[in-house]
Amino acid sequence: MKISYNWLKNYIDIDIDIDNLSKILTQIGLEVGSVEDFNSIEGGLEGFVTGNVVDCAKHPNADKLSVTKVDVGTGELLSIVCGAPNVAVGQKVIVATVGTTLYTKDGSFVIKKAKLRGELSEGMICAEDEIGIGSSHAGIMVLPETTPIGIKASEYFEIEKDTVIEIDLTPNRIDAASHIGVARDLAAYFNKNYSLPDIDNVENKTNRFKIDVEVKNIEACPRYMGICLDNIKITDSPDWLKNRLKAIGLNPINNIVDITNFVLHETGHPLHAFDGDKITGQKIIVQTVAKDTSFKTLDEVERKLTDNDLMICNTQKPMCIAGVFGGVESGITQNTNKIFIESAYFNPVWVRKTAKNHGLSTDSSFRFERGADINMAPIALKRAASLIVQLGYGKISSEITDFYPAVIEPNRVNFSFNRARRLIGKNIDEETIRTILHSLEIKILEEKNNELLLEIPSYRVDVTREADVVEDILRIYGYNNIEIPEKISISINNASKPDNETLTGMISDMLAAQGFNEIMCNSFISDKYFDSKDINNNKLVILHNPLSKDLSVMRPSLVYGGLESIEYNINRKNNDLMFFEFGRSYHADEKIANTGEIKKYRENKQLALWITGSKNSLSWNKKIEKTDFFYLKTYVLNVFRKLGIDLDNIEHEIHSDNIFNLSIRYKTPQATLLQVGILAKDIIHRFDIDQEVYYAEINWDYTLELLKNNKLSYTPVSKFPVVKRDLALLIDKQITYKQLKDIAFSSIGKYLKQVNLFDVYEGKNIEQGKISYALSFSLEDSEKTMTDIQIEKIMKRLISAYEDIGAKIR
Repeated sequence: MKISYNWLKNYIDIDIDIDNLSKILTQIGLEVGSVEDFNSIEGGLEGFVTGNVVDCAKHPNADKLSVTKVDVGTGELLSIVCGAPNVAVGQKVIVATVGTTLYTKDGSFVIKKAKLRGELSEGMICAEDEIGIGSSHAGIMVLPETTPIGIKASEYFEIEKDTVIEIDLTPNRIDAASHIGVARDLAAYFNKNYSLPDIDNVENKTNRFKIDVEVKNIEACPRYMGICLDNIKITDSPDWLKNRLKAIGLNPINNIVDITNFVLHETGHPLHAFDGDKITGQKIIVQTVAKDTSFKTLDEVERKLTDNDLMICNTQKPMCIAGVFGGVESGITQNTNKIFIESAYFNPVWVRKTAKNHGLSTDSSFRFERGADINMAPIALKRAASLIVQLGYGKISSEITDFYPAVIEPNRVNFSFNRARRLIGKNIDEETIRTILHSLEIKILEEKNNELLLEIPSYRVDVTREADVVEDILRIYGYNNIEIPEKISISINNASKPDNETLTGMISDMLAAQGFNEIMCNSFISDKYFDSKDINNNKLVILHNPLSKDLSVMRPSLVYGGLESIEYNINRKNNDLMFFEFGRSYHADEKIANTGEIKKYRENKQLALWITGSKNSLSWNKKIEKTDFFYLKTYVLNVFRKLGIDLDNIEHEIHSDNIFNLSIRYKTPQATLLQVGILAKDIIHRFDIDQEVYYAEINWDYTLELLKNNKLSYTPVSKFPVVKRDLALLIDKQITYKQLKDIAFSSIGKYLKQVNLFDVYEGKNIEQGKISYALSFSLEDSEKTMTDIQIEKIMKRLISAYEDIGAKIR
C-alpha cells in the first residue's frame, strides 16, 4: 500500500525526515518496504530553465532549422539549433540544458552538446509535450514577457515533489490501509491529535432527485448508505487531485471517479458512484440473483454469477458486484448528469468468496474482505459529496439514505494490568498504559480490582482479546524499550521418547549426506491432479474458499509436490534427481451421509523420497546407470536400519494403485508403515514427466509409534569366525525370495546370521516356469568355532527343507 507523505501531512502535524519516519512506521507495525520520490511531472523538470531568445537566424544548411542565441542567466549565451516554426527574438522560453533527460512516450533521452548540420547546439528549446506540461507540439512553448530569466522550470511551474512510502501491510491491519489510518497510528505514537477532513452539510430535504434503497440480504449487507447529486459536470480533476492519485500509482479518470478513489485512499472506506439515469425504477435493491446470470463488469468481461454473489441491482437487472467491481452499464460517462453515491458495509466473508470465485482483486474487495470500519461509511459518503459540491461539479439533490437495522456494537475486552505486564515482560506503570490506551482511542468503560473493561474502536476489527490489546500497547511503547532480563527462568521439558524433532533431524542429515536434496512443498495443491471420481472421493479434503484453483485441495499424499519439483527441474535440463520431504498429508475420514459434511479429519506426518534419472553423471571411466526400484529401496532400508527397525519382521505385499504402478507395501494390522515402488504412468504424465520416477512414502507418525516399543540392545562382536556357504536352487517361479529366506532361518536357527541373494537366472537351459536363485548363507556360532561336521549337518538340513518345497540343487 502506498502513502504520500505530502498527503499524510494533511491529517497530522509532523515534519521529520523520511528515514526516521520509516523506522517509526516499522516499529509500530507498519513495515516500510520501500521509499521513492515522486514528481507531478516525470523527472521533476530537472535541468530545465527559463531563457530569452536574443538572436535568431536561418540555419545555413537547412531550410526548416534556425540557429538561436539564448540567455539562460549564466552570463554566457547558448547556441541552440531549433526546428520550431514559431521561434523568434524576444521570446521567453523553456530550455533543456546539456545533460537534461527528456521523457517521452517511447522512453527517455539525454540532451547532448552536438553539431546539427554543421552548427553547434548546446541545448533544446522545448514545446509543451516535450516537458510534460501539455500535449501541443505545434511549436515551442512561449512564456509571458514578464517571466524572469534563468529560474528553474520546476519552480516556475510549481512542480509538486513528494515522497511515497510503500507499506507492507499485514492482513490484520486493514485499519491502516489509508492515509487517515496511518496518521492515526502516528498520532498514537507521538501522543498528539490527528484530524479528519472538514465536511459540509450535504443533505437536501427537497429530494428533487432521490433513489430509494431496499436491502433484501441483511447478513451480507448490514449497512447501506447513499446520497444523490444532480447538475453533474464530468471533466478532468484539478491538478492537486490528479497529483495525489498519481503519487500512489493511480491513473486519473474523471472528476467523479477520481473523488471516490481519493476518498477511498483518504479514509480507507470504498465508495461507488452510479449514473443516476441508469438506475431503472429509481430504486437500488441489494440482493443475490439467479445462478448463471450474465453480468458484464467494468473491464468488459462477461461473467456468470453464482447465487451467492451479492449484487447491487435496479428494478430490472444487476448493476454492480457488491464490494468488488462495478458494471459497465451503470458506470460514469461523459454524458452523466445525475449520480448516486454508495457507501456501504458488506460482510467480509461474502465479499471474499465472490472475489475469489471470479478471480477479482480490487481496492474495494481488498478492504471489505478484511473488515472495513462500519462507522467510517457516513464520513466517507459525506466527504465525497462535499468535495463534489465544493469543487463545483454538482449539487446535492437528496437526503442521505442510511439502512442500518441492527447496530453492530464495538468489541469489548477485559484487561488486567498484571496479566499485561506478564505478557510484556516488563513492569510498565499504569499511567503509561492508560496514556497509550487513550492514544489508541480505546475507551475505559469500567475499572474494578485493577482490571479494566475496554471498548475497542470499530476500525480495529482485529482486536478481540486481551493479548491483542497488549500487542497494541507494546508496539506503541516500543519493542526496543523492553530490556532483555539478566536472568531467564525456564522449565525443563522432558520430551516424550522417541523425540520427533531429533529423529527428523537425524534422518534429514543422513539423507542429505547420501546425496538427497530436501524440498518443502505447499500443503495446498491443484484439483487438476484429480479426476471427478477422485474429487467425489470421501478421502479428499477440498477447500470451499481456496485462494486460487491451483490451491484448492489439501494434499492426500506428498507425491504431488515432489513431482512438481521434478517437473520444474527437468524443464531446466536437470534430469538426475534425488529428493526427500518431511511433511503432512490430509484426509477426510468420514462424511455424513446425504450431506457430504465432513465429520472427522485426519493428518499424518510422512517422509517421502523421490529418485529419477541416472545414478551417476556422464564420465569417461563409468557407464551411465539408470536408477531403479532397488536403488531407492536401499536408501529406504538405510532409514529404517538407522532407526533400529527391521523390515523383515513386518508383513509386506506386492501392491498397485492409482499412484504406484508396482510397489511393495509394508503394513501391520494397525496401519501401513511404508510403500515403495515405481510411480504409475498416469500420474507422472499429468506433470509432463517422461522418465521413470521411483517413490517411497513412509508413515512417520506410525514409525514413531513403533519406536516406542522398540528396545535396542547391545550384542558384542563375536570372537569366532563367520562361515559362508552358497547354494544354487532351481525352483518354481511362484516361490519368492522371502519364502526361501524364512525357510533358511527356521531350519538353521541361531547359527544363521544372514542370507543374501546374489544371482537370479531364467531362460536358456532352464525349463519353463522355473527360475534359478543363487543364495549365500553366513553361519556363526557365538560360543565356539564351527567345525566342518557341524556345518555339513546344517547345510544338509537346509537342503532337505528346500527339497520339501520342490527345489532342486544345481
